[in-house]
Amino acid sequence: MSMIDHSDSAGSFAETIPLASGPFADRHIGPGSDALAKMLAVIGYGSLDDLVEDALPPSIRDDPGRRSTVPPAATEVEVLAELRELAAANSVMTSMIGLGFYNTFTPGVIKRNLLENPAWYTAYTPYQPEISQGRLEALLAFQTMVSDLTALPVAGASLLDEPTAAAEAMALCRRSSKSTSQRFCVDADVLPQTIAVIRTRAVPLGIDVSVTDLRDGLPGDCFGVLVQYPGTSGAVRDFAEVVRQAHDTGALVCAATDLLALTLLRPPGEWGADIAVGSSQRFGVPLWFGGPHAGFMSVRQSLARSLPGRLVGVSVDAEGRPAYRLALQTREQHIRREKATSNICTAQVLLAVVAAMYAVYHGPEGLRTIARRVHGQASALARHLGAQGFAMSKEPFFDTVTVDVPGRAAEVVEAALERHINVRLVSADTVSISCDETTAPSNVAAVLASFGVEASPVELDATASTYPAEYDPVFQRTSNFLTHEVFHRYRSETAMLRYLRRLADKDVALDRSMIPLGSCTMKLNATTEMEPISWPGFADIHPFAPLDQASGYLRLIRSLESWLADLSGYDAVSVQPNAGSQGELAGLLAIRQYHLARNDVDRTVCLIPASAHGTNAASAVMAGMRVVVVACDPNGNIDLDDLRAKIAEHAGKIAAIMVTYPSTHGVFEPTIGDVCSMVHGAGGQVYVDGANLNALVGLARPGKFGADVSHFNLHKTFCIPHGGGGPGVGPLGVRAHLASFLPNHPSTPEAGPRSAAGPVAGSPFGSAGVLPISWAYIRLMGADGLRRATQTAIAAANYIARRLAGSYPILYTGKNGLVAHECIIDLRDLTKESGITVDDVAKRLIDYGFHAPTMSFPVAGTLMIEPTESEDLGELDRFIDAMVAIRGEIAKVSSGEWDRNDNPLRNAPHTVAAIAGEWKHTYSRETAVFPVAAVRENKYFPPVARIDGAYGDRNLMCSCPPVSVYES
Repeated sequence: MSMIDHSDSAGSFAETIPLASGPFADRHIGPGSDALAKMLAVIGYGSLDDLVEDALPPSIRDDPGRRSTVPPAATEVEVLAELRELAAANSVMTSMIGLGFYNTFTPGVIKRNLLENPAWYTAYTPYQPEISQGRLEALLAFQTMVSDLTALPVAGASLLDEPTAAAEAMALCRRSSKSTSQRFCVDADVLPQTIAVIRTRAVPLGIDVSVTDLRDGLPGDCFGVLVQYPGTSGAVRDFAEVVRQAHDTGALVCAATDLLALTLLRPPGEWGADIAVGSSQRFGVPLWFGGPHAGFMSVRQSLARSLPGRLVGVSVDAEGRPAYRLALQTREQHIRREKATSNICTAQVLLAVVAAMYAVYHGPEGLRTIARRVHGQASALARHLGAQGFAMSKEPFFDTVTVDVPGRAAEVVEAALERHINVRLVSADTVSISCDETTAPSNVAAVLASFGVEASPVELDATASTYPAEYDPVFQRTSNFLTHEVFHRYRSETAMLRYLRRLADKDVALDRSMIPLGSCTMKLNATTEMEPISWPGFADIHPFAPLDQASGYLRLIRSLESWLADLSGYDAVSVQPNAGSQGELAGLLAIRQYHLARNDVDRTVCLIPASAHGTNAASAVMAGMRVVVVACDPNGNIDLDDLRAKIAEHAGKIAAIMVTYPSTHGVFEPTIGDVCSMVHGAGGQVYVDGANLNALVGLARPGKFGADVSHFNLHKTFCIPHGGGGPGVGPLGVRAHLASFLPNHPSTPEAGPRSAAGPVAGSPFGSAGVLPISWAYIRLMGADGLRRATQTAIAAANYIARRLAGSYPILYTGKNGLVAHECIIDLRDLTKESGITVDDVAKRLIDYGFHAPTMSFPVAGTLMIEPTESEDLGELDRFIDAMVAIRGEIAKVSSGEWDRNDNPLRNAPHTVAAIAGEWKHTYSRETAVFPVAAVRENKYFPPVARIDGAYGDRNLMCSCPPVSVYES
C-alpha cells in the first residue's frame, strides 16, 4: 500500500478535508457513532439517552426541555476569532506597578517546548514516580533553585501563589513555634494582597493578625513574624533585631522575598529567617492577569517534615540507582483528612517547571546579569529624580522606587499612562515605580518625563550600566548559589531543547496514552483551547492594571461565570479560587459568613461522609469547623440512619454537609435529595464537591437538586490541563442567599462583595490566564456537545465495568448495576489469594504502556478507573485488554505457575537496563516487556525500576544530588 497521491487535483484535497471539518465535539469525544453503538450493546442499551435514563435518579435530572444560556457550539475558527477580539480588547501597557508581579521574557525554547508542549501540560501528578521522572527531575531543580537562593536547606515543589504560601507559613509557625501566643505579627511593608489573604485565613482559626511597622520592633508576644524583603515600598531593611526579638520569645520568622533580588541580596537563611516564601513568576512566567504562578516555600532543616504541600525527594529504585519521588507522601492532605495541617493537595507544577528551566537556561551568572540590569534601571530612575529634588526614602532598594509628590500622585500616574506605562498610585501624595527584566532605558525616560524630568535613553542606559553602587555589606550577597551542574550545562538553545525533550521522554502523559485515573478526569486538552493563553493580549496584563485595560478579560470572565452558573444551577459564581482546595475553602467560608450574619454562632459542625474526598475534611478544619464523619452503608451510599443520628446528636450546631456527587465510589446515590432535605431541616447548608461534575454537566445541576454551594474543577471537567500537578482552578458557585459571601479583593471592588470573608487568592480573579481554555471548551462544545460528552463519559465507564466484570469484582454499582463516570475494581480477595497487590498491578501496567488508575482510594486494595469521554474505543479496548491480561498473570501466580516473589508483576516495571543485563528471573525477557502484541508497536520503557519509597523518606534528600551519586 502506498500513500494517496493528491497532486493531480490542486484544490480537491483541501476541499475534501477542510481545516476544521465538522463539529468540534466530534473531535473531542473519542467514540464515533459506530463505536458508541458497540459500547452500548455491551452495556445493554440502545442509546445514550436510555442509558442515562436508567443511571441517573429521577430526582436529580434536569428538565430536558430547559433552554440553556450557553451559546450554540462554534467552530474552532470562529472561537479563535472571538478570543482574538477579546484579547485585542485588553490594552497591553508597560507595567511598572510591581506588587509582586513583573514582566519577564519567557525564553522561546521554554515557551514552545515546555509551556506549549502537551508532553508537559497533559501530565498528571507524579503519584506513579517511575513514569514521572522527567517532571520530578525538573521539580527537584525548582526546589534546589529556591533552596539555594533563599539559603534555607529544604524547599517544596511549589504552592499556589505568594499570599497562599505566606498563609501556609503562618500556620506552620503556629504549630511549630515554642510560643503560646495567638498573635501573628506582619510588617506593614508586606504586600497588601498577602496581608488580605492572611487575614482571611486567620479569622476562622482564631489567630490575631497584627500589622505594624517592625522598624519600631515587635509589638509584643507572637508565635510568628512575617516580613517582606525587599518590601512593597521597595525598601531593603535589616531585620536582624526583629529576628533576635522573635527567637528570644520562641517565635519563628518568615521572609516573603524575591528570587531575582536574592541573586544580589544577602538571603533570608543567612540573616536568621526560619521560613522563606514568595513567587517564582518573574522567572519566565507570564503575568496572565494574576496567575497561574508558582509560589514557593523553603524552611530550615528542623521544619522539613512539617512543610505543607508537595516535596520531591531522591530515593533509589530496585536496581539501586537514584530515582525521584514525592517524599513523605503520608503527609498528603487528602490522606490525613481532618488531621491535615493544610488543605492544599496539589502544586503549580507546570509553572514551577518553567521557572526552574528559566534558571537552568540562564544559570547563576545570567540571573545576576538580569538582576543588575533591573537594579541599574531603578537606580538610574532614582538618581535622576533625586537630582531634581524629588523626595525618596534613603533606604536601599532593589527594583522599586517610591517617590513623594505631594498632591500630584494622580497627575503623575495619568502622565505615565499617556505614555503607555502603568505605575502604582500609592496615595494622593506617593507614586511607586518598579523595574523588571523587560524595562528599557526608553521606559525609564518616559517615566521621568511623567514627573517633568527630561533624560535621554542613551544617557540612562549609560548610567544604568555603570550602576549599581555597592550595597551596604549587611545586604550584600557573598555566598554562591545554583552551583549544581544542571544550572551550568545547558547554555545553547540546542542543548536546552534536547534537555527538555529528554525529560519529557521519560514520562507518560496524555499525549502518549490514556490516563485512567478515577476522580481525576484526564481528558483531552485541545490545542485550539490552549493556543490563546500565550497571546500577549492575555499573557501580558498586570493583575492590578486599571480595569479598563482588561475589558476583554472581564468580558471573558463574566461570560464564563454566567455559563458555569447556568450549567450548575447556581445563581452566582466566583473564579478567584486558584485550586479545587481553595474553592472548597471559599465555599465553607461563605457558609460560615452566612451563619454568622444570621447570628448562628454555634453552627460549627461539618458533616462529611466516610466516602468523601479527603480535602473536604481538611478544608473544613481550615474554615474553623469541626468534622463529624457520617458512615456509608454496605453499598457505598451515605447511611441515612447514621446521618439522622449525627444530626440529632449535634442539633443546632450543624453548619454544613460536604458530599461528592456522584459519590467517590462512582455511584449516583438515589438518596441525595433526602440528604439535602435532612441537612436543610437541621439548619445546615449543603456543599456538593464538584470533582465529579463530569458526570453531571448537561444532565443534572447541583444548584437545582438541593445543593447550596459547589466548586468546579476546571482542570477536570472543563479542560484546563493538569500540568503534572498544576495549574488547577476551582471556581465557586452558590445559590442567591450565599452570593454576598463570595470571595472579594481589597484592590478590586469588582472582584467580589464587601460582605465576604476576604480573598482566598492573591489576584482578584485568581488564575485568570488559563480561563480562556475553559471558555473555549464551553464555546466549542455548546450545551448539546457538553451533554453528549457527559453521556459518553458515563457510557465509557460502564463499558469498562462490564468488560472487566468477568475478571475483577466491581465494588459498587447503582440502579440496574450501572456506575457513574468511574468504577472501582476490587483486588482484595485476589491479593489474599496470590499476594499480588494494587501496587503490583499499577507497576505492571507501566510495562503495558499505561498510567495506573487511582490506587486504594477511596477504598484500600482497590483501583478506581475513570476513562473520560475523549478516549476512543480502540484505546479503551487496549486498556481493558491490558487489565484482562494482568488478571491472567495473577492467576499464574495463584496457581503456582509463577513464583510468588519472582514474577513479572512483583518485579514491574522492567527497564531496558534490566532486560539488557544478566537475566536471573524464571520468566522470559519477552514476557517482561512485551506482555501483549500491541505493546510492540509503541513500546515505552520506564527510566527507572520500582522505587523504594521508604528509603527516600528515611534518607530525606530534596535538592539535586551531585553527579557522583549517579556514577556510584
